[in-house]
Amino acid sequence: MMRVGIIGAGVIGTVHARLIDSLADRAKLAAVVDLDQEKAAALADRYGATAYTELADALADPEVTAYSVCVPSGLHPEVAAQVINAGKSVLVEKPLAITMDGADQVAEAAQEAGVTVGVVSQRRFQPAARCIRSAIDDGLLGRLTSAVVESPLWRSQEYYESGDWRGTLTLDGGGALMNQGIHALDLMIWLMGRPVCVSAHSGCIAHTDIEVEDVVGATITFESGAIGVFLATTAANPGLPIRLAFHGDGGVIVMDDERITQFTTTVTDSPPTPPSSEAAESIDAAHRAQYADFLQAIGDHREPFVTVADGRLSLQVVLAIYESARTGRPVELPAGK
Repeated sequence: MMRVGIIGAGVIGTVHARLIDSLADRAKLAAVVDLDQEKAAALADRYGATAYTELADALADPEVTAYSVCVPSGLHPEVAAQVINAGKSVLVEKPLAITMDGADQVAEAAQEAGVTVGVVSQRRFQPAARCIRSAIDDGLLGRLTSAVVESPLWRSQEYYESGDWRGTLTLDGGGALMNQGIHALDLMIWLMGRPVCVSAHSGCIAHTDIEVEDVVGATITFESGAIGVFLATTAANPGLPIRLAFHGDGGVIVMDDERITQFTTTVTDSPPTPPSSEAAESIDAAHRAQYADFLQAIGDHREPFVTVADGRLSLQVVLAIYESARTGRPVELPAGK
């Protein structure tokens, strides 16, 4: 039984606590760390864990093997590095960081310590996403030519006012892209390959008193020559399904939230059957699957399915989109870095 801890007892920390509890056959929530003693105690008491207000005190417990980092985004690198330097494995909530220096801080600490480090990107664990990956890998779409990815969500003004850090550049790092759209963007990168150039526009249209965007659109050129169109917004009331469509000269495949809604191929007369609606997993189930993979990776002394390098690349593309939107010019990304 692996003993694990959570750093940050807010909304996402509570989600991680529930996920750990659902994996009771292999993990036990043993520690909850939060500067707010009442929050830490409330979450810890719910699961029979020990509450801490000082991270150093929690890291001193040799029985706790790994931690989830669930603090505001701008604090991810600092906190993750502390955990890694204490010889513990760590699962960092998305985004890995809000700057490339921060991402590199985590990567370098992980390399030196030799512990398991993962980055949350649970949508890669959805059966529909894996179906798309298999279809692409098996050549069922022919040569990929384009993709259209949309993350049209809604976040109220009250959402941004629910925490001092929300909607700030210092701690949130960005808005609709950095915090919500990054999930869909990460899938786009995982399925289409490495981006080499982006061109973008962004704005804040439906919210006030925030420093970040609530809508961003980008065109992305990939190493293969394929073109992607990406949209993320938190100003689409009441919100629509996240939609990913991939096109090739031999077929098309479309994913709406957790389901494959269209799959056509001219490459074979007997294409595989997509996961049924009944098999479609909720985001919670995919999150649970990622946590299970992370725990298994620790036990197997291997990298988790979603690595620091994966999280770093997604962040690099996010920041390139922001730079393009800010400067009004296309931004090229370095190949293989």
